[in-house]
Formats: sequence, C-alpha cells, structure tokens
Amino acid sequence: MARRESSNSHQYEGTHTRFEDEPIDEATESSNLEDPMCEADESTIGQDKAFDHSMCEPDDSDDVARPLDLDDSVIGSDKTSADYYFDSYSHFGIHEEMLKDVVRTKTYQNVIYKNKFLFKDKVVLDVGAGTGILSLFCAKAGAKHVYAVECSHMADMAKEIVSANGFSEVITVMKGKVEEIVLPVAQVDIIISEWMGYFLLFENMLNTVLYARDKWLVNDGIVLPDKASLYLTAIEDAEYKEDKIEFWNSVYGFDMSCIKKQAMMEPLVDTVDQNQIVTNCQLLKTMDISKMAPGDASFTAPFKLVASRDDYIHALVAYFDVSFTNCHKLTGFSTGPRSRATHWKQTVLYLEDVLTICEGETIVGSMTVAQNKKNPRDVDIMVKYSFNGQRCQVSRTQYYKMR
Repeated sequence: MARRESSNSHQYEGTHTRFEDEPIDEATESSNLEDPMCEADESTIGQDKAFDHSMCEPDDSDDVARPLDLDDSVIGSDKTSADYYFDSYSHFGIHEEMLKDVVRTKTYQNVIYKNKFLFKDKVVLDVGAGTGILSLFCAKAGAKHVYAVECSHMADMAKEIVSANGFSEVITVMKGKVEEIVLPVAQVDIIISEWMGYFLLFENMLNTVLYARDKWLVNDGIVLPDKASLYLTAIEDAEYKEDKIEFWNSVYGFDMSCIKKQAMMEPLVDTVDQNQIVTNCQLLKTMDISKMAPGDASFTAPFKLVASRDDYIHALVAYFDVSFTNCHKLTGFSTGPRSRATHWKQTVLYLEDVLTICEGETIVGSMTVAQNKKNPRDVDIMVKYSFNGQRCQVSRTQYYKMR
C-alpha cells in the first residue's frame, strides 16, 4: 500500500453523482470527478437525473439514530472543540488551505459565474463567510446585495478585502453568530455556505445554515449547495495501521498498549490511495439541505460492502459528495479517493479485526452517526459489522469519536 501523509486538525488538520466536466479555462476549472465512479446499486437504476446515486435515500426504517453508549472513561473524552472552534478560524492558515483547495473554491466560482441568472438582482446571505470569497463571487455575478456573516476575527479582514476590491456598496460584512445577528432585511433570496466539515459532519455549520434558512429564506429561495451525500468503503491498510495503532504495543521497549483503545476511537483524516480500495462504495445518507430538519444529521444507515478481490481489510473509509442541483447544469464535487484531492481528504476508521476477505464476499452492518451531546459540532460514530467468510468470521461493534 502507498504510505500516506497523515493530518489531524485540532486533531484533524487538514460512487456518486456524476458531474460532467466542461472544457473550461484554468481560471474557472473545478470538477474533480474525472475517474470512473462506483457502480450504482439496483435501486437507483432508472432515475432520470444525469448522475448515478447521490440522490437516493437509505431505507427510512433504518434511518433512525440510536443512542451511542460511548465510554467516557477514555482520557480526553470530556474534551470538545467548542471552546476553540471560532478562534481557530481567525488564523490565516486555515483560510489559505481552503482557498488553495482548487476543487472546493473553483466549484463554487463556477456555480456562481456560470449561473448568473440565479444571482442577478438577488439578496444573498453568505453563512460563515471567512475571507468573503463567496460573497465577492456573488457580488461580481450581479447580486443586489450580499450579507456576509462571519463569527471569527476574520470578519475584520473580510471588511478590508471587500473595500479593497470595491464592493463595499454591495457586500455588508457582519461580525457575529448567525443565531444572534439582526439582518437589516426580512428575507433573502439565496443562502450560500461552505458548511461541510471532515466526515461531512465534523465541526460543520449545517445547523447554522438550517437556522438561517428557516428564519430568512423566501419561500422559493435556494440554498447552495443543496445536496450532500456520505459514502463508505473498505481498504487494505496494513502498513499504516501498524504505524498508527500497533505502534503503542512497544514504544522504545515499553508497553503503552493502554493508548491503543483511544487511538482506535479517533478516526484519521487522511488521503487514501484508490488502489487500497477492496470493496464497492456504499451510499449511507443523502441530505437535502433545502428541506431537511436539523435532527436529520443524526442517523443510522445499513451498509453492504462486497469485495472486488482477495485481500485483507483493515479499515473503513468515509467520504462525501456535494451537489448544486439548482444550476443550469448539474455541478458538484466529490471528496472520494477516486477523485481529485481536496482539503477534506477522507476519514479512516480502523477496525479491531483484520478481515481476510475473498472476492465476492460481503461485510454487512450499520453505521450510526450522532451529534455529541456536549458539543453538536463533534461527532459520535458507532459501527456494527459482521463478516462470515471462508477464512475469517467476525461480528463486532466499535465506537469512534471525532473531537
């Protein structure tokens, strides 16, 4: 397997919808979906959209989150990211990383510049504006007015950036939490936000976007992006698991294996080589941001992963796609391992067991995702899986915490 450069912001620093690429110049290039995507399952065949399966929903009967009984005795389990979430976005490095994510930023740029009919003479709310780049795109596309809301100290820089680029009459930067500010207008036509976090839902701003939608969006208004889908696959990762997990068994001759439990519970945000993928990819959840309720971000979804070759499985890998379905032409991007890399990378969840799997054999199970009770920006994950293969049989429940 290819060794990866790991990354944890705070601790984590740093198939699908088919988005048809266009022959566009470098200044507006965005789509990262150049490689063949995973096959759609049979339930999606025959849909009349121009993409495979990011719009299909899991079975409603399985889409109910159950309480997660996580072990709070693990060291650091009482820590959350609440205290430093907004302060962290005051640092320029985070914004530099996001702006240099060409897939992310140029997709938004394409959505706005290639769909100016959506923005012309419209009032726009930019939720979590950061440097104000999305607000600037909207203003340049002909928006009547843009309200750029940013809670961190970056709001002060955004005001200077807006002024320096001559958009002070069109863009109003407002410093504060969306839930606490008072907009000078009763309604907005468009809400735009780059709200997604690692694993889609870690440290995300989804609830804030939904709050803004319910409070200010006109009845026929649009949310950009409006669809987000979470996927799961399985990988061979022997060398890296040895380095990250088994390492604690003997550290300079000392037994530190007590740390392994916590290490296993911390998902790793990292770049996965597509050659490590051993199974199909499974759609877990699609969220319609224009219609969903805040509680819909907590869910339980079944999965069935089928091996495409004889191999070993050391970890599950989650990633997400987002799409903008209100555009003249369907636009979006994927954070999957078969697509161009983004700063979201993928999320690796190591298994306690090493599964010896043969081609055609299946791992079945379910994943429960829930907001942490102490801090809704953190995520608790429970994975139940069973495997009954020729050379290996196992049934287990594992818990993970993204903090």
